[in-house]
Amino acid sequence: MTRSDGYLLDNRQSEAAERFDAFARLFDPTTFRHLEGFGVGAGWRCWEVGAGGTSVVSWLAKKVGPTGKVVATDIDTSLLAAAARPPVDVRVHDVGAEEPPGEGFDLVHARLVLVHVPDRERALRSMIAALRPGGRLLIEDADPALQPLVCPDEHGPEQRLANRLRQGFRQLLANRGADLSYGRRLPRLLREAGLRQVEADAYFPLASPACAALESATIRQIRGRLVDAGLATDEDIENHLANVAAGEMDLATAPMISAWGRRAA
Repeated sequence: MTRSDGYLLDNRQSEAAERFDAFARLFDPTTFRHLEGFGVGAGWRCWEVGAGGTSVVSWLAKKVGPTGKVVATDIDTSLLAAAARPPVDVRVHDVGAEEPPGEGFDLVHARLVLVHVPDRERALRSMIAALRPGGRLLIEDADPALQPLVCPDEHGPEQRLANRLRQGFRQLLANRGADLSYGRRLPRLLREAGLRQVEADAYFPLASPACAALESATIRQIRGRLVDAGLATDEDIENHLANVAAGEMDLATAPMISAWGRRAA
């Protein structure tokens, strides 16, 4: 997340909290599985980059306990207020433009962050530099170009409309510098940055109620941009929101690719 007027999904918009709740329901189990595998526990020092909501921050805080620390950063921390108590330290921070908010972290984690950061190379270097020797990095980002449809089973007019609006959303993201094929490159980028024991996997939710909640909140959040850009009409959007609410479409998200590695000791 960067201090850019071009950022499409501002945390200050009313739909942002709905989106973060949907992200938590969709992706927290995968994130927590990886973090459990790292052995996150008492006394760990963690940096949650572009935290947005509180679900991962709160989970980490319980794991590290009073002897640990969780630094939660974002360019807009308004949704993090509920987590701002020890061992959590909430800070306004731009990972693509500023130095790390500390060093010697046992864990650095970012989810759905770097795909939106214009200087993502600098951001990645910054996160790796903040790790202690032997520390773990977990980067999770979507790859919309790998699976560009919100309705992979496009069998009727409702699905075609949904996919047309998703294409418009992808165009808006690309126009603002988002890298829509970033997720697939994460394993290579971590290896090239010198991390060891690099692995990756992907999660592709389909036909989940949380997918529908995310789609509704996202379309409502960007509807003005879609209309202003001539990518949709108000009637298109109202029809699509009604179709989503009817619960008869199988909605998907882009694949979430998780890549992790360890800084050399």
